[in-house]
Amino acid sequence: MINQKLRNTLLGLSLLGLILLFGASAAMAADDKLDVVYHVSEEDKVGFVLNNIQNHIEGIGGPEKINIVLVSHGPAVKRFHDIEAVNKVRENVAKLQEQGVTFEACANTLTALGFERDELLSGFVIAEKGGVTRIAELQSEGYVYLRP
Repeated sequence: MINQKLRNTLLGLSLLGLILLFGASAAMAADDKLDVVYHVSEEDKVGFVLNNIQNHIEGIGGPEKINIVLVSHGPAVKRFHDIEAVNKVRENVAKLQEQGVTFEACANTLTALGFERDELLSGFVIAEKGGVTRIAELQSEGYVYLRP
């Protein structure tokens, strides 16, 4: 009787381990890259988030091992406005784009701020349904969510 209980417990733990392993691998794309969505809405956090993304790329072993999307909405979008962007943000965005990072801005925020799409830094994609909706979509596709 004890052996049967022990066997059932071990089987249960093995199944749990498989489930956890599968869950962790769900964040990996078919090309074995980790999928991550970074979220920024606060203006004063933009520089910090850009640094976090660069550190993440370096920490995981290079851009070939990770897919990163930065979704911005709210006041943070102001920092990506072509005229308003400081050189450090401009340079960091360009460097991260060269490493494959995708930058998306909330369409609703652009409207609220009175910005035109072409006023953002080069290469920005517009999250047509909104920033938070885009984040939820990416999470439903298995992206790991980070909001530094």
